[in-house]
Amino acid sequence: MSFKGKHALVTGGSRGIGRGIALKLAESGARVAVHYYANEGAAKDTLERVRKHGADGFLVQADVSRVDDVRRMFGEVKQRFGTLDVFVANARPEAAKFYQKPMEITLEAWDHAMDSQAKAFLVGVREAAGLMGQGGRIVAITYAPGGQRGTWQPWVAMGSAKAALESLVRYFAVALAPRGITVNSVSPGLTDDSVLQSFGDAAVDIARKWHGSGWTPMGRMGTPADIGNAVAMLCSPEASWITGQRPPHPPAFGAPRETRGAPLCHAQTGGPEMAPHTPRRSEPPGKPGALLCVTPRPGAPKWPPKPPPFESLVTASPAMSGPKLPRPVNP
Repeated sequence: MSFKGKHALVTGGSRGIGRGIALKLAESGARVAVHYYANEGAAKDTLERVRKHGADGFLVQADVSRVDDVRRMFGEVKQRFGTLDVFVANARPEAAKFYQKPMEITLEAWDHAMDSQAKAFLVGVREAAGLMGQGGRIVAITYAPGGQRGTWQPWVAMGSAKAALESLVRYFAVALAPRGITVNSVSPGLTDDSVLQSFGDAAVDIARKWHGSGWTPMGRMGTPADIGNAVAMLCSPEASWITGQRPPHPPAFGAPRETRGAPLCHAQTGGPEMAPHTPRRSEPPGKPGALLCVTPRPGAPKWPPKPPPFESLVTASPAMSGPKLPRPVNP
């Protein structure tokens, strides 16, 4: 998979998941514009790593919640690269700026979440499309589990913003399909070496043990490199027929809650098989869409493992700016 001669823009590319994506694209030969908001030091470190891969790029600062900044950012990309082949929308504000419950959230906090996600993507895709030729690739990094059930109350603004972002992905996929431009999303779960670290070592340790106990089939959290690999796959020429999609959670991303029970039956074509289980039978054999039943392997851990209280994962940290974050409800 080569991106030699391609140009990419990764927002929020200075740290964590964004850095993992930028480095994977650079490793494959792309020149990468690394966007950052405030941490210029981290952005410079990412660009240095990009260059160690034999690629090149530049830094671009912008507040993606501001329309003028988004347009200026793409203006710099046009000036430096001339064209754009890959746009990855990954930037997200610090949690302290929006982390409030539905009955308490201020309109300013709500607007900031929406502006940094849905509005930034709306403006960004239109700007990116103007720089793309046939076969461009657009990927949004979302976090779908945070907004599906409404139980993580203080996540209401970001959960709603990410839901809007995923909806926009589908609309833009249809709008840009005649030009051969694909638009997809990737939805990681808890990811190591990412924003999770801002909640403190205790939360990270609990999350690692939780995943290691078998909560995900691979027995570990995903890493920025894992997310980078998934994004690179969607940006490859071989993925030209995939658009408007949020691919099923790969094992390291966190299996969907509905696949966590045992024994379990689900459509043969829908959802990953769980690691602690083995297929029992398909009825009728080989028929598309037949039910696949799975039973525990001998010696497999109890399934599903009991998760820790979610509030133990998301606590206030000295590293967080702004007011002390309220503890979310266990989903």
